[in-house]
Parts: sequence; C-alpha cells; structure tokens
Amino acid sequence: MTETSRSKELLDLKSKLKDSGVKFLLPSYVDMHGASKSKMVPIDHFERMMSGSELCTGAALDGVPQIISDEEVAAHPDPSSCHILPWQRDVAWFASDLWCEGKEFEPCSRNILKRVLADAASMGYGINLGFEAEFFVFRDDESEACRPISVRENLDKPAYDVPRLLENLPWLGELVEAMNELGWDVYSLDHEDGIGQFEIDFAYADSLVTADRFVFFRRLADEIARKHGAFATFMPKPFGDFAGSGAHFNMSIRDLETGRNLCEPENGMDSRNCNLSDIGYKFIAGILRHLPGISAVIAPTVNSYKRLILKGSNSGFTWAPVFQCYGDNNRTNTIRIPMGGGRVELRAVDPMCNPYLGAALVIAAGLEGIRENLDPGEPHLENMYEKSPEELESMGVKTLPRTLGEALDAFETDNLGKKVFGEKMFDAWLTYKRSEWLSYLNHVSEWERERYLHFY
Repeated sequence: MTETSRSKELLDLKSKLKDSGVKFLLPSYVDMHGASKSKMVPIDHFERMMSGSELCTGAALDGVPQIISDEEVAAHPDPSSCHILPWQRDVAWFASDLWCEGKEFEPCSRNILKRVLADAASMGYGINLGFEAEFFVFRDDESEACRPISVRENLDKPAYDVPRLLENLPWLGELVEAMNELGWDVYSLDHEDGIGQFEIDFAYADSLVTADRFVFFRRLADEIARKHGAFATFMPKPFGDFAGSGAHFNMSIRDLETGRNLCEPENGMDSRNCNLSDIGYKFIAGILRHLPGISAVIAPTVNSYKRLILKGSNSGFTWAPVFQCYGDNNRTNTIRIPMGGGRVELRAVDPMCNPYLGAALVIAAGLEGIRENLDPGEPHLENMYEKSPEELESMGVKTLPRTLGEALDAFETDNLGKKVFGEKMFDAWLTYKRSEWLSYLNHVSEWERERYLHFY
C-alpha cells in the first residue's frame, strides 16, 4: 500500500467513525495473559494515534518484558481491526502491535503470531482459525461468587437444555446481535454441560483476525452480561462436579494463490478415512510432537488442569482431552478431525489462553510437521477414555501434563517455545508462570483444613 492510499484509507476511517458518533479511541494491545490494555485517545487526535503516539511503560504490565528505564512501547493500531464498542458506541477499539525504538517490539504477543504467519506465507500457506467460545455467566452477587444466572432448578445433565437457553435469551440475543453487527456470523449457540455455561460458535477467519476477535470477545461477553446484572467468566473450571470450558482451536491451511483448502484430500482420497489431506496429517504430527510444551500456553492456569481430567462431571466423563493422540470425529482424542473433515481441531485450548501466543505455538508446531514430513501414525477411532493404562502404553499413547507445573517443565525443555516466542517473552512467560505455580503450591485450601485439621 502506498503512503497516499494509506492516508486516504485512514481519512475515510476517521470520517466513518465520526459519522457513527465515535468520540474516543482505544489503541489496544495485550499483556501476556491476553488481557486488553490501552490508553484512550480523543478522535481529533486520530492521525497521531495511528502513527504510534501512545506510549506505555512495559514494566508496569505482566509479560511485557522491560525494566523501568527502558524506552516505552508504542501502540501501532491495525486499522482493519477497528470495532465500535457495541455496549458503548462513542468508543472504537483497535488491535495494536507494540513497537519500541523505532521497530517492532519482539516480545509483543501480536507480533509473535505475525512472525509465525509470515513463516507460513513463505511456504505458500495461510492459516485459517476458528475457536469455540465456551464460558460461564454468573449473577453479580456478593453473597455467592458462582451463583448461576439461571434461576431454574439445577439439572445433573443440563447440556442443550431448552428452558435454560430460552430463559437466558435476553442477554444471549443481545450478545449475538452485537457479534453479527461486527460481521462475525454467529451460526449456533447452546447451554452447555455446566450450570450457567454457554457456547457460541461463529465463522472462522485468518488466524490474526480470529485472535483479535478472541481478545475482543471476552470483553464483549462480559460487558453485555453486566448490563443484565451478571458477569461472564472464562475460568476454565469453576465447579468440580461439572465439565469445564474449552476454546477449541479449529484450523485449516489455505493456498495463498488459489485460496483452496489444503486440508481437504484431493479427489476425496484419504487412506486413513478421516477426510484429511497428507498436509493435514503432517500438521497434526507436528502438534503432537510438541503438545506437552504447548499445553503450558493453551491451558495456562492452575485451574486449567482441573478441566483436563477423565472423570469428575455429573455427566460422567468430562469430555475434556486427556491423551496425546488424534482421531476422527471421536471426542476422546485431544486432536480431532471433525465430521466433514478438511480441518483440525485442538481440544486442549481453554478460554484463558492468550490467543496470539497459543495460536503462534500451535501453528509453528504444525508447520514443523509439514517441513519435516512427520507422520502422526494411525488415527484412534475407538473410545480412548475406556483404555486401561496397559493398553495405552502398548499403543504408545501418553497423557497430557496433569498440572501446570508439569506443563511448564515440558515447555522449558522444548526448544519450540524459545524459537517462537523469542528469548525475552520465553523467559518472562516461564518466570511468571513458575511463580504462579509456586504460589498455588504454598496456598493452604479449605479442602486441606477440612481433611487434616482434626485428623487425629
């Protein structure tokens, strides 16, 4: 794009925003958690903001690795990411890259994903990404932190419950309308397996666009819920006796020249009968190779690993991924090829992940699988939940890390993390998360007091 055409594009955008009643702008970037951070800019200073006028001290934030004497980072907004806030229409939000000292800031989460996507482009690939938005909505009630928004009698198996879905339609409908206004094309929504848990599914897009939407969605869902006296939580496992929330990544590879989905088998021929191409299988093999280390980023909290268990739900099995294996539409695999094929679903991702870092690591692993012609082995078509430890061992199937501590050990020893993140973000991530894990280990819970205080 020439400087003249860019100037015209920005002028048109400013005019459009003013005509829509926008008065303030948010050049938003994320910290290591994927939480939106920003200064606010009056729209009369639009041009300055778009050139990177807004400076922030990285040392004041988690995982923006700077010391207090470093030059501030500058937010450079992406004009194509602009959203007018559906809940506050005088404000417009932009996803932004961080720059420092006149160049892209290496540890910026969005920049990290862009580098991986540039690597994919050098191979002739674009990577499509969709995510399944699962979350709980609770009443904003100080007397009970996890009081479900639904006032109906609780069910042991509330999944797909029609009365609960209809009862929550006032806020759900407003959220869906807001998402469609933004052009996200919602095609399905339901009440999930947990009390007050919902899933909203909408169209996939290029990975960078989807990661931007993931960040915005968490803010959007919470703000709409708060208008109705509730709040949205993306904590993966609020209840021990119900299934947790995932944010499954659904990925496909497109040919940058033709736009063709390269995960669809040519002429419908697939010797493994999962309706996936050879490139798709190699992509899976790369993810499987690095899955334990990837887990630390796509399931990034202590609570994440209370979701990734075999049983512990009133519905019986938790539906959560537990094993390092792949298969067809079978949900007992961590990597699934959904019915219809042509894409790859990674089911271990949860909604507290930083989508830029999670997608960057997963895509980089998949690209490695393609480059090195890796073979994932035969798909598992059977119920993996019912396999004995001996059967799993004979099949060469290992379990995912059981705790955040185990996942961090795998992340630290896998060279992919440092290669993708760069040394500064790799060290910042590991340091912060090690501290979080140690803090959890040092905490004495109510469960421990109840069990041991009067033991003898």
